[in-house]
Order: sequence, then structure tokens, then C-alpha cells
Amino acid sequence: MASNASRPVIGISTYVESARWGVWDTPAVLVPRTYVDCVVAGGGIPVLLPSVGEDTSALAAVDGLVLAGGADVDPSRYGEQPHDRTVTRPERDGFEFALLRAALLAGTPVLAVCRGMQVLNVELGGTLVQHLPERVGTGHQPAPAVYGATDVTLAEGSRAARILGRATKAQCYHHQAVDRLGTGLAAVGWAPDGTVEAVELPGTFVLGVQWHPEQDSDDVRLFAALVEEARR
Repeated sequence: MASNASRPVIGISTYVESARWGVWDTPAVLVPRTYVDCVVAGGGIPVLLPSVGEDTSALAAVDGLVLAGGADVDPSRYGEQPHDRTVTRPERDGFEFALLRAALLAGTPVLAVCRGMQVLNVELGGTLVQHLPERVGTGHQPAPAVYGATDVTLAEGSRAARILGRATKAQCYHHQAVDRLGTGLAAVGWAPDGTVEAVELPGTFVLGVQWHPEQDSDDVRLFAALVEEARR
């Protein structure tokens, strides 16, 4: 792991998308700036980890890991056919599943955000609801590029509750969610409709949140907690 007693290095997984800037329109690896800003505000040094191949040696250069949000996990990874609303990025899947596997083996602290929480659940043998509106409506993703404000209740004694309290207001943008929970994971946060909004591996700092904490720059407690754990 990286050695920086005052400011731990936090790796952030990246999107694989076509992007436009200036005169360019080209494939890119990128991440919303809000992730970077929240890591900095939480006391860490952000480093972007490009989704190229399945070489996870970059993990040795970081003290903590943020698995960022994005497109859907390929349902073949949990034994299902894709729903017609499922949109995947196989290249990103290959890298992030390998990266998470290496982080779990190394004991690296992990904050898994939205898609990241789904990667965590599937890596540990869980499954996903592929189109949540068919079960509970559209409250978790009201419209394109519109976050849904969701009240999340957190389990007493969980790591999430120790960081955020027994309840938090979450900015959600997801059309998929945990169905069967992965082996060893504990569900520790729920929306009013029963959707699982937070999971964790007890006894570790491996915490998944289905919402987007990076969208609230005034509340970086999850990122600060990750940085503090990575400092140890």
C-alpha cells in the first residue's frame, strides 16, 4: 500500500465512455469531478484507476478504494439474461471485479457507490433486480439526470450508522438494486419501499451505498471515514 501518514491515497475506478471536449469526440476513461472533490475534502489524495484490462497491480499504490457509479453489471455474472433496459460495459466489469477481488484479499478499505455496491454484491455471489421500477416505481431514478431524494434508515450498530447516524437523506439514481444478498454481506440500509440502500462486510471497512454521496459536497462523512480507515 502507499505510505502517506497525513494524506492517504484513494483510488477511484473510472467510467469507460465516449466523451466530447474541445474539438474532440473520442473514447475516454473518466469520472465525475464530484468524486475527486469529495476525496480531497475528506482528507485524501485522489488517483484515477483506468478500466484497462484486468491488471490490478495499481492497487499496491493506493491506501483505499472507491468503486464509482455507472452502467449496469453484465447479468451473465449472476446467471441471468439481460433485461431490455440493462446497459453494460464489459470492459469495465472485467477490471472492477478483478480490482475488488484483489482489494478484498489485501484488506484494502472500500467504499462502493451505486454500481460499485452492485459489483460488490455480485462478486460475493449475490444477484440484482435488473429494473427496479417494475417492482417499486421510479422514485430511485425520477427522470434522466434527475436524482431522487430518498430517506434511508440505517441499522443500529452498523458501520454506516456509526458514520451517518440512524437515518440519512440520500441522492439516488439507480434502476437496479440488490436482490439476493451476496455471501457474508449484511444489509444495513433501506429505503421506505424496502429497497436495500446499504450493505457492508462486518468486521471490515467494505461498505456499499446504493445512493450517490458524491452529489452532496456539504456532507463528505463517508469519504472522510474511508480516508481515516486508509490512514491506519
